[in-house]
Formats: sequence, structure tokens, C-alpha cells
Amino acid sequence: MERLWAPWRMTYINEETRPGCLFCRALSDPSDPDAELVVWRPEGGLVLLNKFPYNPGHVMVAPEAHKAGLEDLDSSESAALMSTLGRTISVLRQELKPEGFNVGANIGRVAGAGIPDHVHLHVVPRWNGDTNFMPVLGEVKVVNEHLLATAEKLRRAFAS
Repeated sequence: MERLWAPWRMTYINEETRPGCLFCRALSDPSDPDAELVVWRPEGGLVLLNKFPYNPGHVMVAPEAHKAGLEDLDSSESAALMSTLGRTISVLRQELKPEGFNVGANIGRVAGAGIPDHVHLHVVPRWNGDTNFMPVLGEVKVVNEHLLATAEKLRRAFAS
């Protein structure tokens, strides 16, 4: 069996958890430190950069509604989430020029959800050769652009 090594996840796992929901804080309080990672606020949702990205441009797409599972969303919330996902992929493709994407949801803590009470989709841009020896041997992930620089680039693209 092959293994996917992601030692940088330990930073996230060991980080002190702040009270409340990351997505709800970012939606309701623009002064919240995590709100600076929001790149788009479409009606009914938000898109924000993952603070511990697997690759540059790794974003999370979340509905405004604080609901734990996809099955908990009503039809309009589901449609808005999928529409937001589609636009997000278009913007990432235009701005970052990835060769592909991983899109997925970890629903429930045992499935790997770090925020199990607010359903969200991860969108990870992928490039040929984007995995190398650094994470495995050096226990470090090379992300070639600062999060806030990526955030600004994506905000401009979403606004256009």
C-alpha cells in the first residue's frame, strides 16, 4: 500500500483551536484574523484559502449555512455551493494555470474533517510534478507564494 505523507498537517493538528466556526467567523466578522484569507463572498457562501495548503491556491468553498453535511443543505444551498465551486475552479484555472484539480469533502471527524460541523469542499490545484522529496525527507511543504499574495491575486480575479 502506498502512503501519502503530509507531515505539515501536524502544524494544523497541534494548533490551538479558536472557539466557534472558522467559516462563520469569516462570514460575520471581517476583522477576524482568518477573514484575511477570504478571496470571494458570493451570495450564500464564501471561498477562502486554506491556512495549511497542500498546494498553492488550495481553497475551501463553504455555504453560508452552518450545516454539517451535504445532505443537510436544501436545494438552493446545494445549487449555490456547486455554482460557487464552478466559478472557483474557473478563477483558479485562469490565475494559477494548474493542470488539474482535486475536489473533495471530508464529512465527519473520522473522515478527516478539521471543521466537522460546517460542510465545505476543498479545491486543490495540481501540477505535474507538484509532489517531491521535500515533504517526505524534509518534513516541509514548499509553497511558492505567500498566502496573502495568492489571496490578493484571487480577489482581483473573482472581482473581474
